This record gives sequence, C-alpha cells and structure tokens, in this order.
Amino acid sequence: MYGGYYMGGFLDSSWIIYVLPAMLLASFAQMKVSSSYQKYSRISSGTGYTGAQIARIILDRNGLHDVRIEHTPGQLTDHYDPRTRVLRLSNSIYSGNSIASMSVAAHEAGHALQHADGYFPLVLRNNIAPIVGIGSRLVWVFIMLGFLISPFFIEIGIMLFLGVVIFQIVTLPVEINASRRALLQLENGISPASNIAPAKDMLKAAALTYIASTLVAIGQLLRLLSITSSRRE
Repeated sequence: MYGGYYMGGFLDSSWIIYVLPAMLLASFAQMKVSSSYQKYSRISSGTGYTGAQIARIILDRNGLHDVRIEHTPGQLTDHYDPRTRVLRLSNSIYSGNSIASMSVAAHEAGHALQHADGYFPLVLRNNIAPIVGIGSRLVWVFIMLGFLISPFFIEIGIMLFLGVVIFQIVTLPVEINASRRALLQLENGISPASNIAPAKDMLKAAALTYIASTLVAIGQLLRLLSITSSRRE
C-alpha cells in the first residue's frame, strides 16, 4: 500500500534543492500514516465485522465472488494482486475489527473493483510495473557508465528514471480512486455514519504517502538532469 524511491549518490547542492524537501514531506507522511493507523486501530469500527469480512461483503455485493481473500504476514502489507485476483490482508487488518481494519480492507477491495471495471490508470500501472521495476534498478548503473564511458548511457539512465516518475504519477489516481470507492461502499450500509469521517482521515493519510513518493521521484529526476547538465558543461 505504501512505497517510495530513493536514488543513491553523493549529497550535493542539487540533492538539497530538489530532493531534500520532498524527502522531508515523505518522512512526515510516513509519520502521519503511522500515527493514524495506531490511533484508529484502537477504535472499533462499530460494524461487528473483521477486515476480511468487510472486504468479502464489498466483493460479493459487486459480483466479485471469484476474488479470493488471503492472509499475508506483516503490518500494512495489504494489497490486491490483479494477476491472480487475490486480495491479501495483513495480520491486524484481516482479523481486526477496528476503523483502521475496515478502512484498509475496503481500500484494497476498491482495487479489485477497479480491476473488474477496467479502470484505465490501474491497467496502465499494471502493464508498466514490470518494466519500471527492472529499469529502476539499472538507472544508476547507466548513469555511472555515462560518467565513465559515454554520455549516451546517461541519456538511457534518465529515460529509465522517467519511467519511474510516470509510474508514480499514474499511481496517484489509482490510490485516490480506490479510497473513494472504499468510502462509497462503507457508506452503503456497512459502517455507522459516525465512523465514515475517521475512515476518510485514515485513507487521506495513506494518500499523502503516495503524493510524497511522487514528489521524491520528480525531485530525483530534476537532480539527475541537473547533475548531467553540469557534467556536460
């Protein structure tokens, strides 16, 4: 549900200008989501359902009876796998009956609804994810080769990292839309009205982490462009 990118390298003025502000926001976002999770994991959802049961209700009422719900180890490791059509919930979300459990489970079910609807940003993200995953691991290899051998490799590195930035940008509407779908489902006879606002607060905190990750990626791209421009000069 959460993620970010950090590019290695020396700490120079370009890192301070382009990357540091975004990384400070990312740190704040992680603190915000952690504090929200800790707060709302102690408050009952008032539904009488566990996170797994809430996800099942949402899936079934939308005709997604074939989407399985599985338990996955860890904390906040929740995700929907479109390849296998499996929704995986972490320990406390799967069996918990807190506002946090309800919110996260509904959010992940929202991704399954997107998949069933053919929601374009999700389809695009799923298609480019394998390529971006490989490219993000090779960016600095090509940048270093560019410094040592030929500037041509620097251009390749920048293009690879541009893919990372595009992936992060595409992820934003996917996550925001999943949260909107989750809240609509919760409002439709699952959650007491008094717990919708706390659920929204929990999901907003999660969305902030994606915004921060996108800004970090953009900052890193600007840093790469600045470094390579200075190198050419």
